[in-house]
Amino acid sequence: MSRIKLIASDLDGTLLQNGAQSLGQGTCELIHRLTSEGIYFFAASGRQYPNLRRLFSPVAEEIGYICENGCVGFYQGEQLLLEHMDRADGQEILHAIWEKENAEILLSGIYTSYLQPKKMSYYHHMRDVVKNNVTLVDNIFDVQEEYMKISVYEDEGIEKSSAYWKERFGSRVAVVTSGACWLDMMPLGVDKGSALRKIQETLGIAPDECLAFGDNYNDAEMLSQVKYSVAMDNAVPAIKEQCRYHTDLVEHALEKLLCSIR
Repeated sequence: MSRIKLIASDLDGTLLQNGAQSLGQGTCELIHRLTSEGIYFFAASGRQYPNLRRLFSPVAEEIGYICENGCVGFYQGEQLLLEHMDRADGQEILHAIWEKENAEILLSGIYTSYLQPKKMSYYHHMRDVVKNNVTLVDNIFDVQEEYMKISVYEDEGIEKSSAYWKERFGSRVAVVTSGACWLDMMPLGVDKGSALRKIQETLGIAPDECLAFGDNYNDAEMLSQVKYSVAMDNAVPAIKEQCRYHTDLVEHALEKLLCSIR
């Protein structure tokens, strides 16, 4: 194995197993040991930047972040990338979600999520369970911040309607399922892989010096952008087939890596 210089890991279903909303005991210590060895660690998620900083609070200043499925990226407080979609497309997407029964909107800003919930239980889920920064608005269509990612949340599951969203908007924006209840839409060509590629170029790190962990379809491009791709044992079949390696827990793989460089 080449010397690993950068590790990127998905969160939900990967570092966060079985619906967990906090990292396992000892995870941040492992990450600290990696950064102390000069290895970059990037949390790569559909989640927002403030949410990820809270999750990784013990090492928040040591690591990098690929947020909103590749729309925005940070390292040690410096913004490395930011992507926007066409506002007219975004408005059409917002109207389509608003008109669909049982579908909720999440409009992502850099530092907050804009919500106009149909059910207040959705707002409480995003604020108290997911622990996002959230801003309640009276009219979601009047939000002035440029559109990055727009997400559909269906608490009964997104699987039945994912084909509809892909058929309707897939030629204009990137459309990807990112969990059992979530579907994300980003600017065309934007994903975790495109973000990681820009970060590799910025830091001068080659794909064969990188390792990444993932479990779902929105991780596919990121996993293609590294030599050492690792699927979780609970990953969807397509991700398992794509990856060179697999693991039950990210922490187990990180321990092995640290042992190999001692």
